Amino acid sequence: MNEASISPYYEPRPTGSLKWSNWYLSLLRLAVGLLFVLLIALLWLLNRQGTDEQRATLIADVLWIEQSLRFNLDSNAEQLHQLALDLSLARKRSEMFDLRARHILKNNKEIMQLIWLDAAARTLHGMPTRAFSRGDEDSVGNGPVSRSLNLARLGKPIYREMYLADGEARFEVYVPLFASQRFQGALVAIYSVPALLQQQVPWWFAEKYQVRVVDANGGLLATKSKIDALPTTLSYTVALDPPGYGALMQITAYRGEGNLAQTLIATLILILAAAVFWSLWAVRGSIQRRLTAEQALRAEYAFRKSMEDSLVVGMRARDLQGRITYANPAFLKMVGYTAEELIGRSPPMPYWAPEEMERTLQLHNNVLQGNASDQGFEIPLMHRNGKRFDALIYEAPLIGADGRQTGWMGSIIDVTERRHAEELARQQQEKLQITARLVTMGEMASTLAHELNQPLAAITSYNTGCLNKLESGDFKVADLKEALGKLAVQAQRAGHIIRRVHDFVRKSEPKLGRCDLAEVIDNSVGFIEATAKRHGVRIVRKIQGMRPELLADQVMLEQVLLNLMRNGIEAMGNTPPTQRYLTITLAQRDQQMEIRVIDRGSGISPEIAEKLFTPLFSTKADGMGMGLNICRSIVEFHHGRLWVETNPEGGSQFIITLPIGRS
Repeated sequence: MNEASISPYYEPRPTGSLKWSNWYLSLLRLAVGLLFVLLIALLWLLNRQGTDEQRATLIADVLWIEQSLRFNLDSNAEQLHQLALDLSLARKRSEMFDLRARHILKNNKEIMQLIWLDAAARTLHGMPTRAFSRGDEDSVGNGPVSRSLNLARLGKPIYREMYLADGEARFEVYVPLFASQRFQGALVAIYSVPALLQQQVPWWFAEKYQVRVVDANGGLLATKSKIDALPTTLSYTVALDPPGYGALMQITAYRGEGNLAQTLIATLILILAAAVFWSLWAVRGSIQRRLTAEQALRAEYAFRKSMEDSLVVGMRARDLQGRITYANPAFLKMVGYTAEELIGRSPPMPYWAPEEMERTLQLHNNVLQGNASDQGFEIPLMHRNGKRFDALIYEAPLIGADGRQTGWMGSIIDVTERRHAEELARQQQEKLQITARLVTMGEMASTLAHELNQPLAAITSYNTGCLNKLESGDFKVADLKEALGKLAVQAQRAGHIIRRVHDFVRKSEPKLGRCDLAEVIDNSVGFIEATAKRHGVRIVRKIQGMRPELLADQVMLEQVLLNLMRNGIEAMGNTPPTQRYLTITLAQRDQQMEIRVIDRGSGISPEIAEKLFTPLFSTKADGMGMGLNICRSIVEFHHGRLWVETNPEGGSQFIITLPIGRS
């Protein structure tokens, strides 16, 4: 989490805000819930009112259609009664029946057939046929026709129960025929129930309602409907009398356009209310998540605050203009200022050292321009009391939540103690190196004394010879000049040996200068050559002809080579004299110079090779275990490498690589 995401002045909200938010959400939920209930109640009342109005309209329409059917049946019965009277008075009854029956059938499509029966239930005439449409009739006896004729003797039209014939429901009406007050038979009109509905139920009624005729058992006898739609539960049933016998007419209302619009509006209102409730629920979830996030943010802030308070690394944030926007306690402790004194402060800062003001300002501008080094930079800073300290500063971009850079975050480490420790370590390392060189010289003292004794003996001999010549008086100037010249050469040789030893063992700071590695090898061989002869070891040098100069401390490199060559000579103590070769090679490998010190000794096992450069580890009984460790430190000081490999011809080879062109 970066500094832009949490302000250093962020203060956690009190827990009372959580309770207030919960009460606020509870009230909103209650209000929306009441609104939802009221909307449902209002819609229910409107629907109930509409249903009552529709039912009242339905009942009125049903009563109207019932009266219309009754009027039609009564009107038809009246026409048949008039025909019966006319037949009782007419002379040509058959012609009159045919004429009048054809007229009645033509104008009343619901009547399928007219039959004229005599008092004995025999068919006298029929239109369009004389036979009944159902097969259970009898000409005499107690059949349905006879029973109906007997009832018609009472002088009123008699309706028979409905029946099915040819796949449709039908019923019959018997109108009595009297002549001179004597019962002469009856006129029978056979009705088709579907045709009756088709003729008597108007089109507008069929578009609003479904008309069904059912028997006493609920079986469907006929129906009429102009639209194909599911009926509502709003219906009304009346007895179909005539003809009676339990026949019922059921009228069911369809959903009209008004009902559909009302339902659509009600549905939209309910959807809207549900959407509002869902939105509130979503807002509730969002607020709860926000409160949870705020709680997590407070916990994160408290955790980060505790962590920052425990840090020993100073943290300081600056905006893009260089103003300080944040400072942690560790940094404030380093510089001795409070956050209020530094926040919003622009350069120059009060903790900048006056003697480094120009350099510090340049580094500050480089950071703001995005040129900060990834490796950090060191600069002296100043405490409020004036005390200086060395600071190692790492700068990184400060990225906000939107992905844009809002400033720079700096990590400041006080490296004063570390620098002091490094300086002590460096001084101790130098002392150790001097000690190692003194130990080396001590071990080689006898050899150097013998080597120094030769030029001194020669000087004494030449000096004695010259004195003898001078005392004898028998001499030539040329002879004396030659002897004195040789004496000078030996004196120079002795002086060179003494100066070389003096340079090697004297205490001095590391000095990097141009040096030729061939000269380093020659000087090292000059030191060790007498020791090699005493051990029967021949030193072989293989030096590259053209070679670049390196920037190095020549004495320190001589110390490394001298140590490695002495170890190689000692390693060949058990090697046959004919194979005691110590080879020194110098060659260029790409951008590095490579030196190899190769011996023909017993070699180094892998287990020992892993610990060979470890401090205080030695394979010698009287060794200190610091020689190779110091050698590696010196090589690494020159940015090189030192390691050991096995010599394919037997023994070991120590390899040194030093970079070329380093300044």
